[in-house]
Amino acid sequence: MSAARRPSSTGLRQFLDLRQQHDWMEGKTILRDADERAESLELRFKYVPRFEKLLRRPQAPEVLEVLRRYGRDCIPIPRRTERHYWSVSCLPSTPGKALVRVNASWMELFSLYADGEGIRALFLVHLSDFTTDHSLDQNQVDEAFLERCVVTPADVGYFFPRGEDIFGIKVRGFSSICKFLAARRALRAVRAFNLTHMNRGRNAYQASHCYSVADHMLDDEER
Repeated sequence: MSAARRPSSTGLRQFLDLRQQHDWMEGKTILRDADERAESLELRFKYVPRFEKLLRRPQAPEVLEVLRRYGRDCIPIPRRTERHYWSVSCLPSTPGKALVRVNASWMELFSLYADGEGIRALFLVHLSDFTTDHSLDQNQVDEAFLERCVVTPADVGYFFPRGEDIFGIKVRGFSSICKFLAARRALRAVRAFNLTHMNRGRNAYQASHCYSVADHMLDDEER
């Protein structure tokens, strides 16, 4: 007789049980990450020219600082899951002319764009985390809460991408992006959406991962 197989786990469940994920999402625990990062030197060198081009942009200091906060606060165990469960692309060739984009599974999570000399951000989150009644009713968007998450109401906008329970939030300006990431309810929503898609399996965008940008997200700037 063959031994009974253990059910296979996908996504983050290989590393974190549901309780650990929930507690991290709620800000109740700090997860233990890996000390070292696995990497592909071939892939690292492939995107160095794009990273150097990004560094010549006037927005580069703000981009890297926002990404440092995003990597620290919005991605669970980012070192252990780098590239295989999330990735960051630098000056991607996809439409929109993003400066950087963070992906997981088949989903875009977060993007930064040039806005004159400054930057603007696009967050994808669950619509139900931003409605007054936690429903999928697009008429129930909590606009008052969104406006409290930024410096001035003009700094925030939103749209409804295709797909169930998906909501797009546009935030303009470094200060407002940082304030949004620091808002407890907004941060919880970003974490919840990221968990959903990191749990769906391997990242489809591994080949576009820019290690030089990820160094800043993971505080390895000395590379």
